[in-house]
Amino acid sequence: MIEAELKARVHAPEAVMRQLDSRATARVEVYQDTYYDRPDGSLDKADEELRVRTVHGVDSTRTVLTFKGATVDEDSGSKPEMETAVEDADAIHAILRGLGHVVQIAFEKRCRNYDFQARGRQLLATLVRVPEIDGTFLEVETIVDEDEVTAALDDIRAVLADLGIGPEDLTRDTYTDAVAAQRG
Repeated sequence: MIEAELKARVHAPEAVMRQLDSRATARVEVYQDTYYDRPDGSLDKADEELRVRTVHGVDSTRTVLTFKGATVDEDSGSKPEMETAVEDADAIHAILRGLGHVVQIAFEKRCRNYDFQARGRQLLATLVRVPEIDGTFLEVETIVDEDEVTAALDDIRAVLADLGIGPEDLTRDTYTDAVAAQRG
């Protein structure tokens, strides 16, 4: 399965938040993301990602292990994604280190998530703030088969346009690169 996703810089976050609040109930969560690589950096060189994410919500905490394969759509950066729930966050970190992986970078994301239907698709829209970098971002994604990526991205662009976000606001910049640059 492919995570068809577009990310944009948001210049009027309160206005976008109001529009999203009218579509769905927000789920406010804090993500603790830890990205792993092999000591030689081969996952990064292959455009692959291995991440442990612990999500702290209002009423619960959960952890997921995610592997993202190489980009299948250069314009959006959409990637194949495999994800599974993890019962014990400490154990999965220890397992990955035990297998020889090293922490590439770890940081926090403050998210406001909205699940809703639009254009016949189940979408997840997430307003994101990363304390270490400037700005607010909006990610809109859906999970599709590889042959649906182009159509799904077109639908996501239409949803972004409805929210007042145009093509000039789209970015392929990654949080990992931005945080690493900020840390010097």
